[in-house]
Amino acid sequence: MNINITGKNMVVTNSINDRVLKKVGKMERYLGSATNLQVRLTKEKNNRRKCEITVPFEGVTLRAEASNDDNLYISIDQALAKLERQIHKHRTKLEKRLRTDAFSPKELEYDAEEAKAEAAEEGRKVVRHKSFPVRPMSMEDAILQMELLGHDFFVFVNVETDRTNVLYLRKDGDLGLLEPEA
Repeated sequence: MNINITGKNMVVTNSINDRVLKKVGKMERYLGSATNLQVRLTKEKNNRRKCEITVPFEGVTLRAEASNDDNLYISIDQALAKLERQIHKHRTKLEKRLRTDAFSPKELEYDAEEAKAEAAEEGRKVVRHKSFPVRPMSMEDAILQMELLGHDFFVFVNVETDRTNVLYLRKDGDLGLLEPEA
């Protein structure tokens, strides 16, 4: 397993590095040896310690995040426990997806310069730009992926309509779907 450990506003010491490698090594039984795993450790202004773990593999992205007031080791353990719960919760769906090889990467068509110009006109500015592949998938797969990432929205190409859709979490707890019209 390829493990990338980075620190923000802190130094990743050998003891922290060893602890992460030891704990993450147990995840290999779920993810396999060729999996890339990214661990980001952060020390925030209010002395909170945060651990973010991201695992992109086979068209699926697993993500877990945990924080603790002053103990980094606890946040690492909590994030790994969340990741393990996600894998157990969605295990059958993930196995089905990996076997059927349903995804073929498609690049997102997005003009960053145009978005920045529009935001400048409104008095707002784009403070972060992120590009990512948009994959064709069913509505159920998109819901699963959104839950695995822990996000409030998810952009995907709907297999049935072959159009880009946005799935989002509504304030009442239900889901909404944005479909463009031609």
